[in-house]
Formats: sequence, C-alpha cells, structure tokens
Amino acid sequence: MAQIRVEHDVEGIKGLCVITPTVHGDKRGYFTETFNQREMNEAGLPYVFVQDNQSSSVKGVLRGLHFQIRYPQTKLVRVIRGEVYDVAVDVRKGSDTFGKHYGLVLTEENHKQLLIPKGFAHGFLVLSDYAEFCYKCDDFWHPNDEGGIIWNDPEINISWPHVDVELNIIERDMNLPKLKEAILP
Repeated sequence: MAQIRVEHDVEGIKGLCVITPTVHGDKRGYFTETFNQREMNEAGLPYVFVQDNQSSSVKGVLRGLHFQIRYPQTKLVRVIRGEVYDVAVDVRKGSDTFGKHYGLVLTEENHKQLLIPKGFAHGFLVLSDYAEFCYKCDDFWHPNDEGGIIWNDPEINISWPHVDVELNIIERDMNLPKLKEAILP
C-alpha cells in the first residue's frame, strides 16, 4: 500500500507536485516515512537526491526567491517545526506557465511536501513564531551559481500572507532583480 499521495502538475504547472505522506498516529504520537525512493519512482518521480539542507527561522523571515543558474536543482521541501508559506515560481524559458507561481502552507501538522523541479525559483515566509525547514536537492549547492528574483515582483504578484511583524529579508534578497531582468537557468 502506498505511503504517499501525489498531486501532479498542481495548478497546471508541469512537474510541480504536492506530496502528502501517510501519517500513522495514536496517543503516543505519530510515525511517517518522509521519503521513500521506491514510492517516489512508482509515482513517476525518479529523482536522486544528493544533499539534505535544514534552516531555522523566526516569524516574518522571508527567504528567496532563489535558484541556481547553471546547475539547477530539483528540491523536495517540508517543514518539521512550525508553519511557512512556501512558493515556487516557474522560470523555465519557453514554459507555457513561465512566471506563474504556486504557494501553499507547509506545517509540522499537515506533513505536506512540495516537489519543485529544476527551473523554478523558490522562497518561503515564516508564519509561526519559529520554523524549521528541510529540503532535499538533486544537485549540490554551487556558491557562485546563485540566481534569484525579487520576492515582490508585481508581474508575478505573489499574495504573501500577512504576518503581524515586520518582514525580515536580508539585503541580498532585497536587491534581487525582477523576473524580466533576471539571469535564468
């Protein structure tokens, strides 16, 4: 019996998938498989991940929108503590959904994961007081290959949720270009 449910091509964006694992819970807590290569392959997602990353952030931190230019990565993202609004933007040249974005709330309670294929910009906003965010990548991070687009580009028009604190965005992310000016993968 499959331990994951996969929603393929969410909002019509080819390759973007929401994955919901089966969670077995009782009064002691819960158990879930957060990744199973066989089930991913059977779901048509034959990615091989080579690096796991984890970050922690406080409420109001907005990270992104990031991508790698010459060495793009597929990412499988999830939250293990707290709550974030996670966003993927299609920046694949020639894509029918170029510039279209998809966002969803990832929490430690809903256990949802977002599979973001190569050619997408990615970012998130922390909604809870504190959050821990984990993701797998199918290529290694190349520090001299970072690209991005500004989080509030009006052409993309992301409806970021309101948080009752000032947004906390690092200067590098505040100075990212708009999509139409960005160097894309």
